[in-house]
Amino acid sequence: MNKQLFFIAIASLVTSIASATDLYVRDLGAGGAYATVSAAIAAASDGDRIIIKPKTSGTGAYVENLTINKSLTFVSETIYNRYFIKGSINITPQAGRVVTISGLSSGNFTIYNVTVTAPTTGGRTTVNLLNCDLNNVDATPANTTTNMSGCSVSGYVFFSHGRLTGNRMQSINAYNTSSDSVLAADGVEIIGNSASARITNQQSSYSFKIYNNFTASMNVYGSKPSSSNEIINNTIYDPNGGDVAPIYITGNGDPGSGGNIAIMNNAISFVVAQTNACIQTDGIATVTASYNVSTNAFVTEGAITQSNNFGAVNMNFDNTAYTVTGMNANAGNPALIYTDLDLTRNDAGHYGGSNSWENYWPADGGGMPQVNYLVTPRAILNSSTLNVKGSGYSK
Repeated sequence: MNKQLFFIAIASLVTSIASATDLYVRDLGAGGAYATVSAAIAAASDGDRIIIKPKTSGTGAYVENLTINKSLTFVSETIYNRYFIKGSINITPQAGRVVTISGLSSGNFTIYNVTVTAPTTGGRTTVNLLNCDLNNVDATPANTTTNMSGCSVSGYVFFSHGRLTGNRMQSINAYNTSSDSVLAADGVEIIGNSASARITNQQSSYSFKIYNNFTASMNVYGSKPSSSNEIINNTIYDPNGGDVAPIYITGNGDPGSGGNIAIMNNAISFVVAQTNACIQTDGIATVTASYNVSTNAFVTEGAITQSNNFGAVNMNFDNTAYTVTGMNANAGNPALIYTDLDLTRNDAGHYGGSNSWENYWPADGGGMPQVNYLVTPRAILNSSTLNVKGSGYSK
């Protein structure tokens, strides 16, 4: 009976895969393809793939606004060559809907954004953005998961839940306009990104992990009650100075409060302006800080449990090449789980630990597919089960 059910399940899967269709979009409808992306969307069914040939004539753009109201995948017909859509992209949510956009260029126009238009009712909507050149992304409505990898964003990304790995943008904001009613199984993960202005958590539905990013400031305006959160192995470099500490934790911006925040193995440097504190908190959460290093005196404000933090450390920062060198080497937590890729002691900053910046950059791997997430155990016992979780994408 079990074998019969297994074969029925396999047959159903094959039937589902076989029923998916590839729809082509080419300039002027060449070769019988659709002339516009909108026409292909109208003709498509859930699960179909829309393959878009980059234009070479005129401005090179498909000039149209898109409304995506089905589960679809968008890819370029030409390997490692983005297609250009000059228009806004609006994603209509629906429970179970999955929209994957790979190889899109929105051009240098700040008015053309990728937007999830409303909360999802009765389930979740998932949006995957891969290897795209975008202006802004707004995916804050409730019950939306946004996964981004290998993207360049000229402005901001706002998202309520998901995973961002190896992207370059101005600001990253985990933010929800209302709490999720259908919760995702995992939390918010922000790993290996460059955010020239800031990285912010202002959502209280999920725990967060912020690892190995290069940014000017790290802000927490809310946290999930009783959650465990981590800000580990980031480089925070602000050559301009501001009115709050480079790592700033406050409850002013979000109704959620509580939880624990571990701040560890970060490399910090900033120009003193309104405050000389490296870390500042108003007591919204239980905060611990350890093995952080700063070129400034290691001053904190608020209730913070501290150990092995060091100030006046000699380090050199480059926010163009995204490097930090100097006495951050081997300055992180010496525990085995934090060792670097070469199995030496953790380097404080974004190159340290197993989630190293080096896993994601340089982003151009010669047009080859890229692994964008991988979790494996640090140690395996003879009696233990090896659990591996990962994902990747093709360019």
